[in-house]
Amino acid sequence: MGRRARLALGLALCLAALWAGAVSAADEEGNKDESLESKTLSAEDQVKDHSTGTRVVAGQIFLESGKSDSQSEDEENFHNQEEEKENSLEELNSVEMSNLLNKDLEEAEVESPVLTAIGGTADGEPCHFPFLFMEKEYAECTADGREDGRLWCATTYDYKKDQKWGFCETEEQSNKRRQMQEAEDVYQTGMKILNESSKKAQKREAYQYLLKAADMNHTKAMEKVSYALLFGDYLKQNIQSSKELFEKLTEEGSPKGQMALGFLYASGLGVNSSQAKALVYYTFGALGGNLIAHMILGYRYWAGIGVRQSCESALTHYRLVANHVASDISLTGGTVVQRIHLADEVENPGMASGMLEEDLIHYYQFLAEKGDVQAQVGLGQLHLHGGRGVEQNHQRAFEYFNQAANAGNSHAMAFLGKMYSEGSDVVPQSNETALQYFKKAADMGNPVGQSGLGMAYLYGRGVPVNYELALKYFQKAAEQGWVDGQLQLGSMYYNGIGVKRDYKQALKYFNLASQGGHVLAFYNLAQMHATGTGVMRSCHTAVELFKNVCERGRWSERLMTAYNSYKDGDSNSAVVQYLLLAEQGYEVAQSNAAFILDQKATIVGENETYPRALLHWNRAASQGYTVARIKLGDYHFYGFGTDVNYETAFIHYRLASEQQHSAQAMFNLGYMHEKGLGIKQDIHLAKRFYDMAAEASPDAQVPVFLALCKLGVIYSLQYVREINIREVFSHIDMDQLLGPEWDLYLMTIIALLLGTIIAYRQRQHQAIPRPAGLRPAVPQQEPPPEHQPPQ
Repeated sequence: MGRRARLALGLALCLAALWAGAVSAADEEGNKDESLESKTLSAEDQVKDHSTGTRVVAGQIFLESGKSDSQSEDEENFHNQEEEKENSLEELNSVEMSNLLNKDLEEAEVESPVLTAIGGTADGEPCHFPFLFMEKEYAECTADGREDGRLWCATTYDYKKDQKWGFCETEEQSNKRRQMQEAEDVYQTGMKILNESSKKAQKREAYQYLLKAADMNHTKAMEKVSYALLFGDYLKQNIQSSKELFEKLTEEGSPKGQMALGFLYASGLGVNSSQAKALVYYTFGALGGNLIAHMILGYRYWAGIGVRQSCESALTHYRLVANHVASDISLTGGTVVQRIHLADEVENPGMASGMLEEDLIHYYQFLAEKGDVQAQVGLGQLHLHGGRGVEQNHQRAFEYFNQAANAGNSHAMAFLGKMYSEGSDVVPQSNETALQYFKKAADMGNPVGQSGLGMAYLYGRGVPVNYELALKYFQKAAEQGWVDGQLQLGSMYYNGIGVKRDYKQALKYFNLASQGGHVLAFYNLAQMHATGTGVMRSCHTAVELFKNVCERGRWSERLMTAYNSYKDGDSNSAVVQYLLLAEQGYEVAQSNAAFILDQKATIVGENETYPRALLHWNRAASQGYTVARIKLGDYHFYGFGTDVNYETAFIHYRLASEQQHSAQAMFNLGYMHEKGLGIKQDIHLAKRFYDMAAEASPDAQVPVFLALCKLGVIYSLQYVREINIREVFSHIDMDQLLGPEWDLYLMTIIALLLGTIIAYRQRQHQAIPRPAGLRPAVPQQEPPPEHQPPQ
């Protein structure tokens, strides 16, 4: 690493330390810090009336800019970072950074120097803009009139008259510019193929173009290629090559490169694990505007991973990401996130994973082609939203809805209205067409159509604004349980549009919409809890809600990519993808990464699989996943990745039993009580936990029965050992217990048993068939007579 890079990294570490210290100070001195939500509120001020400074767009609460609320500060800072990140990140990697930090405002605003001509007929003279050439005015340097493409300018207004000119760049700069232009052309070609094709062969061809552009130092191409090498997407997975590209991108100030390098240091892939370096790179990725880096930092501050736990800092990062996700979500409710636990698939093969089998999809397609309206509507919704193993395809969704609508289905009409209202590459946006479909569906009592009609009247889409009618249609849709109607009704009560402002009613309808899974409902609830609007302020609740929103971002699509990689047998690619999602706080990714590592993934050393799996099982368990909690108990019980510790194993099993009512955990607790492992031996408590396991799950009844039989034998033997048998028999009077002729009864029972056995054996010999016409080579001898009991 050169002197400039070392100095830049040193300054980066210093700034990260200062930034982390500022965040920590915000927690200790809350009422002195003006950062997001760091002020301590009194009990009276925690429920505030935000009647001013708010607006709602498509059911999403926004706070007006220019106000003193911390949300507006976050959004302003976020947009400023987006606009200025290129310049600031270039400066971070230069020696002049230290000088820039010491400049005054006036020095920072000095105008750029006048462009001076190089060579030509006016070497050293300032360029004149605009200048006239071939009866056309130029306000900047041009390559017109030159075959070599080199930029030039005139130093007087009229070039034809004065013939005064010079180059705007040196020959070296010209060659570099042309090379970058060529790289941009190659990159655009590759991206065009990548975006327009769905076939793997063509996508691989596209990445060959991107590889060529990356070799020419094209930044965006290097970002695409480095991630493809990291995950094995259409290129052979190569962690070392991806690391080298990430380091190069980091030196150039790429936020994506900084975030990815932080991930490598956090997970120990291709480098020695270092949480300190990971935090530095994540911090600079977030400062550069990378949303995934913000999300990772939000989770780390929420869970206290590598940093001191801080709810307010987590809220800062999660809110920034949630703002972006919420603004990118249409009224359909956002992308469907498939959360498939690999451990559950193995433990319960028959359990539905939420995925549709290909044969089942073909069956529905067959029904749709035969005119089954319900199949057409169902397939239309699947292709509209995507998910459950079906890729999003608006063209097919439109075709299925159109077929069902022609058959008179109100649901299909309503969804066609939504597609026309929102617009896409397939369906052009048209308020008039959307309104026609919404009216038809609403007249048939369809809640989707009623909600769409309410939106039209609320925002004046194709009709005059009418809040009274909007409220009426939203109420009708909400009464039928449609989430969009509930969301919009909550927004109207929140803002007092068409009704008197009522935060309790807003909270009620947002809660109802959130139960239906609408992302904007989660977002609005998070805003209310974060600011204490209509409810007691709760940072913890706000963070959990914002986290839920963030996990609905477009990056959640990688969950399905990782799952498909695992199903295709590429465990190394799957585990790397799951590890990155695990860093972002996805519980399902943490448990799946641990599951694959538990199976001895080859991408990490053999001695590192269990410790790493233990780490991710622990993180998944802390988010409430029952199987992960039981796995933690197993790891400590058997000593996988840690020392054998029965006490710790007992604690994990007990938590899984008490909090998640796990039958497996109850059974394990029964076994530990039976054997006295990590707890004092107690057969009575063992039986109690075995019984609880049988009640908790029908699947546990057979193993519990066997365990109880074993426990009964052990208990009997223990009882026998504890008493004096000779003394017991000496006190037994058989004559009194069974009568004076008890010995005759006993002999009769024995005789009957022997007679039964003899009769059974004779019947068996008579039942053996002999082949006709064949004699045995050796004559069989008669069996010796059975010993007969005395008469």
